[in-house]
Amino acid sequence: MRFTKPKGVQVRNLAIPAGDRWIRLVVVSPEGVGLGSRVPGVLWLHGGGYATGMPEMVYESRAIDLVSECGAVVVSPAYTLSPIGPYPKALMQCHKTLVWMRDHAAELGIRDDQLMVGGESAGGGLCAALCMYELDHQGVRIAFQMPLYPMLDCEDTPSSRDNHAKVWNTRRNHQAWVLYLRKLAKDEPVPAYASPARRERYADLPPCYTFVGDLEPFYCETLAYVDALRAAGVPANVDVYEGFYHARDMFEPDDPAVRAAAARFVERFREACALYTAPQA
Repeated sequence: MRFTKPKGVQVRNLAIPAGDRWIRLVVVSPEGVGLGSRVPGVLWLHGGGYATGMPEMVYESRAIDLVSECGAVVVSPAYTLSPIGPYPKALMQCHKTLVWMRDHAAELGIRDDQLMVGGESAGGGLCAALCMYELDHQGVRIAFQMPLYPMLDCEDTPSSRDNHAKVWNTRRNHQAWVLYLRKLAKDEPVPAYASPARRERYADLPPCYTFVGDLEPFYCETLAYVDALRAAGVPANVDVYEGFYHARDMFEPDDPAVRAAAARFVERFREACALYTAPQA
């Protein structure tokens, strides 16, 4: 898959300090948006099983539609991958990036009361984990979350236990989780910030939209996440697409079914922009 800068948007490559290193950011915005603008700001976290991937994947993900069709500003960080730094390295860098977005909202041209988080696959898992972390630590207030076919559960589910579909399967899933969690002690419970399916309290998390394919390893854990949010009184919606394997929307962008799913995603985002804000403390 090639990642090519799309036309009609402006892209900036920045770096921000985060502890012992700098985090590279790809900032994608509509042309003309900047200081003085007030548009939604989206932190988008790339997929890759926590072990691979790069922020330039944003160009091929659903996030680019939020820029070109909805006028949002998207920030995608090059978080540390698990072969170099396992959990909690990536999560803490995502937190630092979100704090930076809040503190630099004016110069980015975004609303600090409409900061949203999204991502696909492992990025969706980081999205859910970050929402939990910010809530529990009274950090940045997130208006909306979009964890697409998210990687949430380090334990097997009915759909991930014996999955041999394209792109992502049981074997790869097991390998990725072992790599990401390898610094945890064997007898240590896996925290929800590492595997969000371990969460017990879902109340007060941000409203959510996601979609998932029925061939996905992450099919069951995605539905379970949405069900848990709804049970806690959090507005949450999911679209399930028959015949979709993992990340099909990125691998087959011109397929009519994928185009329909992409349009639905944009529709849901626009609804969220009209409905949800989260003023900062």
